[in-house]
Amino acid sequence: MVVFLLLLVPPIKDITTALITYKSPQAVATHITNRGTLLCPHSALGGLNMSSCRFAHTDIKFPDFSYYRRESTLDTQKAARDTEDQRRSLFHSIYYGAGGAMALWAAKEINLINVKFKFHFQWIPADQIALSTIEVNLDEIPEGETRTFNWRDKPVFVRHRTQAEIERERAVDLSELRHPEHDDQRVKRPEWSVLLGVCSHLGCVPTIGAGDYGAYFCPCHGSHFDASGRIRKGPAPLNMEVPEYTFKGNTLLIG
Repeated sequence: MVVFLLLLVPPIKDITTALITYKSPQAVATHITNRGTLLCPHSALGGLNMSSCRFAHTDIKFPDFSYYRRESTLDTQKAARDTEDQRRSLFHSIYYGAGGAMALWAAKEINLINVKFKFHFQWIPADQIALSTIEVNLDEIPEGETRTFNWRDKPVFVRHRTQAEIERERAVDLSELRHPEHDDQRVKRPEWSVLLGVCSHLGCVPTIGAGDYGAYFCPCHGSHFDASGRIRKGPAPLNMEVPEYTFKGNTLLIG
């Protein structure tokens, strides 16, 4: 019985030898299956269908864009900061060229405006020039009172200050002021204060004789000014403007 079973099984040595002698897996598999056994000499005739797949390709040509690149960027070993000037030369040329052209155009326009204004002013009649200047009789303003005059469609406050107001405004510490100006810088005669009646915040007209300092108060946003027209409290950034004026005897010339 044992001898009969041995006849049915193919010798292992032959199979091993066959696996070693055949080079390809397809040939080895076909050889083994075609040999069969004693009882089934043709158990498999077709063999195994095996194939190989290649994943490495060395014949592919990758695209080269060196023709379209700047000469300064062809070297891949250079840092970007080393070629920054060459890469941005076109941008810098356009930027500074356009800026220079706009500067020249602006200078031409400004010069043209100045020339037009100069010749236009020379041909203004004397009566029209006189309208830009107003005269105020100071004898009509009592001490301690403020009068409002219209000058170039703007209000002008002319105040006849008392001696107490003069001393108080002169004694103010400049370090406490947002816009530091001494009282002597804002008046030509101590007893007379001439101010443009426009708040430096948003252009409102302040109220006379009101506010924490008893001089001028802007009700729009709560700016307080003293008798010298200096901002003391509130959102106004600057003091009230002092217009151009001169004294001619007891007459005030504004403008």
